[in-house]
Amino acid sequence: MPARPHSDQRGRGLGSPAPAPSASSLSGGRESSLTLERGLALLQAVADAESEAPTISELAAEIGASRAAVYRLLVPLQARGLVRREGSRVRLGLGVLRLASNVLPQLRLAAQPALRTLAEEIGATAHLTVAEGGEAQAVAVVEPSWTSYHVAYRVGSRHALHRGAAGKAIALPAEGRKWVASSGELQTGAFGVAAPVRGVPGLRASVGVVALEKFDGDAVGPRVVRAAEEVAAALA
Repeated sequence: MPARPHSDQRGRGLGSPAPAPSASSLSGGRESSLTLERGLALLQAVADAESEAPTISELAAEIGASRAAVYRLLVPLQARGLVRREGSRVRLGLGVLRLASNVLPQLRLAAQPALRTLAEEIGATAHLTVAEGGEAQAVAVVEPSWTSYHVAYRVGSRHALHRGAAGKAIALPAEGRKWVASSGELQTGAFGVAAPVRGVPGLRASVGVVALEKFDGDAVGPRVVRAAEEVAAALA
């Protein structure tokens, strides 16, 4: 006897396509996405306030929503400690600091493979540096394992953004040079090559190497650029 395809109670065979999503479910998804987008826009507007904390009315105008909508959007942000109300004004909450404290460890973890490869290939100390205001801060450092000596570069080290290869690389325009070199700007006898990390929203950073001998820029520069691209891809 020929086999017949199994079917459910409505007579739909196993090979039949599943029912299309209903209009109501699609509409609900769009509304959730819009709510999330507005909530993030609201949080950004609070963070971008340069002086006095913004009012509910100012926030409503900033994100293009009604005051009532702003009040609704504030509820989950307040519950998570991301914002706090002071009468009609809104400030960032301490929950933002808890989120921020997790950023640097994640940056270090993502950058480690590219920095390790760079340090071993070049034979120099490799680092990831981020901009913080007018300063550059080393947030990840990897030293080569096979060299007789190398530069000891401490995580957390800071210097002016306009000094040294790492800071200057962060300021490089999108069009133009892809890497920059420096000599003795942060420490006498130290040489650096660095390239900017591009394509990661909100991140101003560079990848570089530092050594006590002058680099062959034509050989080292492109390798540092590639490492910066690898870090960007790991953070994407």
